[in-house]
Amino acid sequence: MAFIDPANETHNDQSDAIGGAAREQLKAFVARIERLEEDKANVMADMKEVYAEAKSSGYDTKILRKVIALRKIDRHERQETEALLELYLGAVES
Repeated sequence: MAFIDPANETHNDQSDAIGGAAREQLKAFVARIERLEEDKANVMADMKEVYAEAKSSGYDTKILRKVIALRKIDRHERQETEALLELYLGAVES
């Protein structure tokens, strides 16, 4: 007499609920996401190397990161933010 694992039987029931085409599409999505995660890890490693190179050249990487973040913001929005920052700092430093 064969032993039937209820957990495995549930898994098979759920697996059967997903049709062949949907199963293949799901596998393709998972594979693409996994490749992108690998690419992201490689890019992050490359960025770490560039920051290390900048640091060894005497640049402050904290400030460099801030410059990069600020460049992503629209110039007008950045100027408004800087003006508010100055206003708030002036209010609490007085």
